[in-house]
Amino acid sequence: MRYSINSAKDCLILLLLFIFSLNALDVKAQLFNQDSLKLISRQFTFTEGPAVDRDGNIYFTDQPNNKIWKYNTKGDLSLFMDSAGRANGLYVDHRGQLLACADEKNEIWSISSTGKVTVLLSAVDGKKLNGPNDLWADKKGGIYFTDPYYQRDYWTRKNPEIEGQKVYYLPPGKGKQPIVVADDVTKPNGIIGSADGKYLYVADIGRNKTYRYIIQSNGKLSGQEAVIDQGSDGMTLDNQGNIYLTGKGVFIYSPKGLLIGHIDVKEPWTSNVCFGGNDRTDLFITASTAIYLIPMRVEGID
Repeated sequence: MRYSINSAKDCLILLLLFIFSLNALDVKAQLFNQDSLKLISRQFTFTEGPAVDRDGNIYFTDQPNNKIWKYNTKGDLSLFMDSAGRANGLYVDHRGQLLACADEKNEIWSISSTGKVTVLLSAVDGKKLNGPNDLWADKKGGIYFTDPYYQRDYWTRKNPEIEGQKVYYLPPGKGKQPIVVADDVTKPNGIIGSADGKYLYVADIGRNKTYRYIIQSNGKLSGQEAVIDQGSDGMTLDNQGNIYLTGKGVFIYSPKGLLIGHIDVKEPWTSNVCFGGNDRTDLFITASTAIYLIPMRVEGID
């Protein structure tokens, strides 16, 4: 009798696992087709920071070569900016300005469509930032950015001037000073806000966690919640609330933090992701010396 009960339980567990696997495969099939992954170009040293403008064009960086590239909706690849401040993460704000984490001098830049640079932030209380890495702008014009410390070979300094690696918010308006909105992290990296502006996601690559925060009306954050036990270099969201993390390929998690898909990218490292194209259904992937795209069956919110 004991053996029969255990066998029944085992069968039930196996059945549930089988059903769960089928559901997971069905969700993955609804999201993308792995065979549709397309290499756009491999002519770079290390690609990063893809960002989409209002027309669906993609901008991305080749940080070691100090350049920003543009890939338009017609499939044309062109150099957008040389001497790009060793730009890392990028984001196009609600005014159409390209924002950049300019790592060369640890600054936040705004770049016009003609390539004119405005330095938005160069220091905090007279101290250089660690090295702004990734950023996201809210609809008010405020900018959230992560500030981890990665020693660069083009820096003269060998140690950070600011204690701790934090997340900041730069309020909109000329001359505003940034405020620390998250110091309960170890090495924050990827960052993205939800479509409704209610939540901010921060990947802590030091703790190997991805957190969700509630965005307050004054721009501050509250309610840190670990939604995924995985960190990430860059990240994005789709219109279903799914979370895309990078590293070895692209990991796709449901809003509740369940792994529902993985895009295999045969490169040493996948740094960042962004939806683009005319209808925002192409996922652009920066990975080591290359950039890829894969058509998705969901839309981005960038």
